[in-house]
Amino acid sequence: MQDHPTVDELLGAVVGFLRDDVMANTTGRINFHARVSANALDIIRRELQHEEEHLAAEWESLDALLGPDSRPGTVAEWREATRRRNADLAARIRDGLADEEPMRSRVMTHLGLVVNNKLKVDAPNLAR
Repeated sequence: MQDHPTVDELLGAVVGFLRDDVMANTTGRINFHARVSANALDIIRRELQHEEEHLAAEWESLDALLGPDSRPGTVAEWREATRRRNADLAARIRDGLADEEPMRSRVMTHLGLVVNNKLKVDAPNLAR
């Protein structure tokens, strides 16, 4: 494992270069692409910073909706298992699971959590 620079420090350095050097000294297409690139790197940084926290919250919420399940060992396995559990929830919603209370409210709460966590990564100024 690398001590320094960290992944966040490396990404921050590239963002700084794009914003402070490239964008400050270009116009038009190159400036636009530098801005898009810096924004994409900021999203990656926030994803890395919040991934485990967001996965844990989503897993707990899915446990409440689908029944408890043991969490996989690695983050990659956890991410994939969460995707599968969400597909299972989507199938249950299509089958009418969330048509009536109290399940409808529980599903809406889950979806609110997931959407807000996505906004914290993609557009933090829009998140609650």
